[in-house]
Amino acid sequence: MNLIEKYKNFLPVNSKTPIVSMGEGFTPLVKSRNIINEIGCKELYFKLEGCNPSGSFKDRGMVMAVSKALEKKVTKIICASTGNTSASAAAYGAYLGIDTSVLIPEGKIALGKLSQAVAYGAKIISINGNFDEALNLVKEISEKNNNIELVNSLNPNRIHGQKTGAFEIIDELGESPDEMFLPVGNAGNITAYWSGYKMYNDHKNTSLPKMVGFQAKDSAPIVEKKQVQNPQTIATAIRIGNPASWTQANLALEESEGSIHAIEDDKIIEAYKSIASMEGIFVEPASSISIAGLYYLKEQKYDFSDKIIVCVLTGSGLKDPEVANNYLEFHQHKIEPTIKDLTQILDL
Repeated sequence: MNLIEKYKNFLPVNSKTPIVSMGEGFTPLVKSRNIINEIGCKELYFKLEGCNPSGSFKDRGMVMAVSKALEKKVTKIICASTGNTSASAAAYGAYLGIDTSVLIPEGKIALGKLSQAVAYGAKIISINGNFDEALNLVKEISEKNNNIELVNSLNPNRIHGQKTGAFEIIDELGESPDEMFLPVGNAGNITAYWSGYKMYNDHKNTSLPKMVGFQAKDSAPIVEKKQVQNPQTIATAIRIGNPASWTQANLALEESEGSIHAIEDDKIIEAYKSIASMEGIFVEPASSISIAGLYYLKEQKYDFSDKIIVCVLTGSGLKDPEVANNYLEFHQHKIEPTIKDLTQILDL
């Protein structure tokens, strides 16, 4: 059973909606073995969204967006992207034979993500500007042309698809976590997860978690309560100065009695290393901000005792190979091809 079919009663699906799938969703919920000991919570889980077909959480929303685009018989899709949206849109466009165009801020997209969009055959358009300017352009062109569908998170079908992550977590745990930790860039994901938790609460009387979001220090418009004109961070996926779902994210934080915090880049990189070396999970920097948030709140004397926490890890570490090359120490031992040398290097 595919994602849309499983949760169709909670999605905007009708008899005319093509139900398509590339195997998105049903991502692992991995229980922490090591980081939990440093944080001191009751249970800690990582939702591995990098296991989606194009390597990020975007596929959950994209499959819903392209399904509804097909229902409308649209032949073109377009998006602005710092990387993951472009890769996802291009993948589904290739699979379904939909002409796909992506606008990217020149020089500000991770190589792994750009390579995906190129490989999938999308039309790549770079602008001499930032993500927010690219988003304004694709929004305007889609509003003027009925035959081109905007598939950014401004498209409500994207949010509908992404809320399935919350459904899966409850289905697996048997309850909602006490707290949900997420990266916040364009703010669609925190909006979607909260929507999903509320929907299950309405229909199944499940509990509601506290939503806890994290933005990079120099790309933290929601934390600072003002637009950031020139956002900067190593975590390219959340390098956004004017989130499209800002209002909805604030509502999620308010309704859940949650909070949002700014994390410095050096702490993001520390967490990037920790989640890999301590849990065997390789994620892109934007994903690791959820882990950095754990350590940040621990330093702030946050009470984690008796709490069940889920951290959403939004994308694979293979998305951003430059960061791995620049920030991970590479140790290589060279020996002669003898059993003596191998025994010595292994301390046997």
